[in-house]
Amino acid sequence: MNDLGDLRTLWELFLAGGPLMWPITAMSLLVVAFGLERLVALRSGRFVPRGLAAKLRAIADGAALDPREVSAFCDAHPSVLATVVRAMLARIGRPLAEIEHAVETVSNREASRLYANIRPISLAVSITPLLGLLGTVQGMIIAFYTTANLEAGANRSAELAGGIYLALITTFAGLCVAIPAAVIAHYLEGRILSGCRRVDDVASRLLPAIERLEHRSRDSASAPRPSERQPDRIAAVRKP
Repeated sequence: MNDLGDLRTLWELFLAGGPLMWPITAMSLLVVAFGLERLVALRSGRFVPRGLAAKLRAIADGAALDPREVSAFCDAHPSVLATVVRAMLARIGRPLAEIEHAVETVSNREASRLYANIRPISLAVSITPLLGLLGTVQGMIIAFYTTANLEAGANRSAELAGGIYLALITTFAGLCVAIPAAVIAHYLEGRILSGCRRVDDVASRLLPAIERLEHRSRDSASAPRPSERQPDRIAAVRKP
């Protein structure tokens, strides 16, 4: 029975807080929904999948770089790292500075996309205390108005205290939503920053392999063909 009484009291307090308790409640549900969605979306494999990272480490350790094979690995492991690596592969043969710029551009774009669903949580951090304050100001206005219109001899102090007590409910509710929301937003932003740093670290290991591939391509292109070398050998044989 005490539990039911407590629930009834909480519900009565909620109603006493006034109409602004409803948008504060909606903001709390928004924080929970987007917080859970981002926790799932920002798992470690979303940034650097193990299979793709192992392949890139092998290439960095000296294995041959086959752009088609790496592209197939990217298709099999959709992630932020895969998007960055595809941008690097698309620019093979161009200056190294251009490839590095592409890595930075794509990484920033992916980070901005991941931040998108954290913005509603940040909005709740800013809005809910203001909603609570607005409800408190509204309640104070009502409390002072009611006190001022009491009949002579009424206990004005008790009436005013009761009005202020009810007016502060929305401020309390707004802070109860905003403080956890700020912690959640900060944690999720930290996960994005650390994940993007890992992506940049792993992707940068591919740059020397791309340079080696370009050197081999230039060497093979500049080497004389067998048909071009044949007359020299024939001339050498014909010399007395």
